[in-house]
Amino acid sequence: MSTTISVIPGDGIGPEIMKATLRVLDAMQAGLEYEFVDAGLVALEKSGELLPDSTLDSIARNRILLKGPLTTPVGQGFRSLNVTLRKKFDLYANVRPVISMPGTRSHFGDIDIITVRENTQGAYLAADAAITEGGERAESKMVVTRHGCSRITHYAYELARRAGRKKVTIVHKANILKHVSGMFLEVARAVAAEYPDIETEEMIVDATCMKLVMNPWQFDVIVTTNLFGDIISDLCAGLVGGLGLAPGANIGEQAAMFEAVHGSAPDIAGQKIANPMALMLASAQMLTHLGKEAQATRLRLAIRDALKEGDTDRLTPDVGGHGNTDSVAQAVIDHLS
Repeated sequence: MSTTISVIPGDGIGPEIMKATLRVLDAMQAGLEYEFVDAGLVALEKSGELLPDSTLDSIARNRILLKGPLTTPVGQGFRSLNVTLRKKFDLYANVRPVISMPGTRSHFGDIDIITVRENTQGAYLAADAAITEGGERAESKMVVTRHGCSRITHYAYELARRAGRKKVTIVHKANILKHVSGMFLEVARAVAAEYPDIETEEMIVDATCMKLVMNPWQFDVIVTTNLFGDIISDLCAGLVGGLGLAPGANIGEQAAMFEAVHGSAPDIAGQKIANPMALMLASAQMLTHLGKEAQATRLRLAIRDALKEGDTDRLTPDVGGHGNTDSVAQAVIDHLS
């Protein structure tokens, strides 16, 4: 029985990497049907809206979204499309795994870290955001709730338990942000007590960043708040060679969104040199979410094997090749068996 998912090809390089990714999923016979919808600049040109109601209806109906990178126009009046989607569907858990891959440009090896970031509260909520007349003062509030802190921490520990992980690091700034970050730490401690089988570590965010670049192997699963998680997850991507191999999942009770975390890269759009592997790895996260773990593992291994083979004719420039987006897809397909 097939599963229908909503697909947003995206802006810039989005359609190219999405085409390559769907080609691989089809070659796997992953049991997926696609409902294509628009968002971003493509949607704005077609309908005058960045996020049409028809797109939102499709996501609500199918509950699974595979999304290419979107461009939010710069200027007042345009809110981040990713933030909008997360808020609309209450996608409270942002899950960003990074793992070392062969043949990548990285100063580190054997990295395997998952960052679990609260996705709907904190600084990015921008509560009561305002700027004074004359533009001399700007302000917004950080807001967190016990419910929000509890569910993201529970999610992190449950993920750790399912994945056989040994340790969760709770990252905070409770020494300075005594109320908002203090509440997160207080709640996270209570949740951690429910999981005596998993080691718990507490760490201030600035110390976390320092230790990630000095000894990243001490980390397993990291759970933290919105702003800190955004920064830490990109730092972790840098440990394994950059955003070109960084997937992301946004999970809620009623829907889930899977994406490459890099941008739409309009400067190289149409050149077919964009690496589709981050979106392919996000598809593997999607397959796991759908209960297709064997298929997810098969896809991850094929991506790893294509990189390990190191055929520069089939890899994109960001990983040392002179191939193109389509040749990467073919290389992954050839390694699926």
